[in-house]
Parts: sequence; structure tokens; C-alpha cells
Amino acid sequence: MSMREYQAPPVRFMDLAVPGVSKLQPYVPGKPVAELVREYGVKDAIKLASNENPLGPSNMALAAARDCLPQLARYPDGSGFTLKTRLAAKLGVDINQITLGNGSNEILELMARAFVSPADEVVFSEHAFAVYSIVTQAVGGRALIAPARAWGHDLKAMLNLVSERTRLVFIANPNNPTGTWFDSVSLEGFISALPAHVLVVVDEAYFEYARHAREDYPDAMQWVMRYPNLVVARTFSKAYGLAGLRVGFGVSHPDVADILNRVRQPFNLNSVALAAAQAALDDQEHLARTLKLNHEGMRQLTTAFTKMDLEFIPSAGNFVSVDVRRDATSVYEALLYEGVIVRPVAIYGMPQHLRVTVGLAHENERFIGALNKVLNK
Repeated sequence: MSMREYQAPPVRFMDLAVPGVSKLQPYVPGKPVAELVREYGVKDAIKLASNENPLGPSNMALAAARDCLPQLARYPDGSGFTLKTRLAAKLGVDINQITLGNGSNEILELMARAFVSPADEVVFSEHAFAVYSIVTQAVGGRALIAPARAWGHDLKAMLNLVSERTRLVFIANPNNPTGTWFDSVSLEGFISALPAHVLVVVDEAYFEYARHAREDYPDAMQWVMRYPNLVVARTFSKAYGLAGLRVGFGVSHPDVADILNRVRQPFNLNSVALAAAQAALDDQEHLARTLKLNHEGMRQLTTAFTKMDLEFIPSAGNFVSVDVRRDATSVYEALLYEGVIVRPVAIYGMPQHLRVTVGLAHENERFIGALNKVLNK
């Protein structure tokens, strides 16, 4: 640690920050394995905290990434034309409907920056993804949070919060960290009931997992042409295993995409990320293995929770939140000493829940054993 002494600033810089930013609490990600080794001295740890693909990226994506390395002195294609062309063909949309993001998180941020002022309101649900609150507060918007129902979004309660001041609604389908989801009738009914001046972002970060796991799970992309105020956000970080490269995208009406691309930073996706994402789209065999593994792992975890008499929230993602019947943070910390990293979700108003990513079979088994040990001490 540096021993350098800094001169006291002549002003309090926090007083200079805009109000929304000065009141923000930084997003806390899942603990990295290297940090556990450094702080706890625990070796051979496993991480089931950040909803990553335990199989990693496909070999095709890795090969494409390696092929880019000799060209790293060159700027990437700022428009992402090749990847957007592939996405447009796969999704059945026009290229001018696509906005590329540094992860789907950037699409959420761009929506707030482009459409929300301090005079505007943003509606989302209790227990919803933390970034909705962060991007709203960062631009000075007013967040209206609808109480959840059975851990999921209460669409009626959310609709009741919409007013002339509402500019944006965030819906996660499925939601992180609860894993809850909507069927087609419920979700489209909500979207169709929104006034024309309200944009709605359907966050489908876990789309591939949900489509494989739930027959009643909708594809909101099919509705984009029908509802000009609808934006669908997806990512390559989850099922495609490219979390470290940060590739996401939004699909919307061309007029909305045009606005988002005006505030999007140039070269927001690097060359390696663009190439790997394009190759990942072509490796359907790897995606199929990923979804099969997740299905089996989810059954492994939930069967164990039932045997342990622990309630869990049915999930359509690659994670599941389980009620450990006590302060989950203390259980999380005890698991760290067992070399198992999961995620406490008290910041989401769920103080007794741990969110566990579905891992490889042996990782799931190690977590189950460690949880049994910790809970029975």
C-alpha cells in the first residue's frame, strides 16, 4: 500500500458532484477468487456468485478472439457493423434497430441518459436488478419502486405508478436476483397498456436460459415492431460465456436506436469483444451444452434445498435464490472459509437469501456440502 500523503483539497469534491451521483453507493460485484485467496488465504476456491457460464466461452469464440490480437494497434469498427449484421439476421430485425453496448448494462445507462431528466420518473420493481436504481439516480431522475408480489414484479402495481412524469420503465424477465419471470399474456398486456410517452426496457439478460427452461417464457423481441416504445436488452455475458469481454445490445424502434447511438461512446466495444461475440453466435453446439448443464445443475441444487428443508424461489435463469432462515451475510462469510463464493442479496431487500449460480456438477456438490456444514454448526 502506498504511504504517499496527499495534500488536503481546498474544497470538498463531493459537494461539487451532481446530486444524484453524490448520493450513489457503488455497485458491489461478486467477490473474485483472487480476492478470497488474498484476504482469507483460501486456495482451490469456487465462485458461484456472478451468474457466469461455468463452461466458459466456446472454442470458436476463443479462436476468433486470438485471431484479433495482431491487430490490437487498430481501433475497432466503431459501428460494430459485422456483429450488428449477424444479430439482425439472427433476430429478424433491421440493423438500424440495434445499439451495441459494453454489456447490456450500458444499454440501461444509455436509456436513462437519453430520456430521463431530473423532472422525470422511472418505474421498476422491488427486488429488481440494482443497476435500474443506479442509472436513475445518476441522472437525477426520481425512482418509483413498486412493491413485489411473491418475490416478482407486480405489473398492476407498476402500472399504477405510471403518470405524465414517467419516462422509463424497467422490467427484468427473468429478474435478477429472484429468477422470477412473466408469460407472454401478462407481459404484453402490460406493455400495451403503457402510454406512448413511456419507454419500457425489457431486460432479457437471461433470455437463452429462460427459453430453454420455461415453455411459457416469451420472446419480447417479437413485439418491437408492434410497440415503438419497447426496447429489449440482451447480453453475451451469460449463456454465451463472454462476461469478461462485456458485449450487450439493445433492439428498438430505429428512432430510439438513433438517439441511443448519439449518446453512446465511440468504440465502446473493443475488437476482441466484437469478434468473439460474432463467433459465439455461430456455436450453437456450445450453447446447447450450456443450457443442458444449467438444467441439470438447477435440478441438483433445488433437490438439495428441498432435502435440507430450505425454501427457494423458482428461477428461469442460471441462478437460484435460497432462504437460509437466518442472516444470509453471516452464512456467506462462513462459506468463504470453506472456499465457496456465493452472493448475499441483502441490498435487494432479501436479508435471509443467498443467490447461487448454477455451476459444474462437482462445484454444485461442493457448495451443497459446505452449506450443510455451515448451517449445522
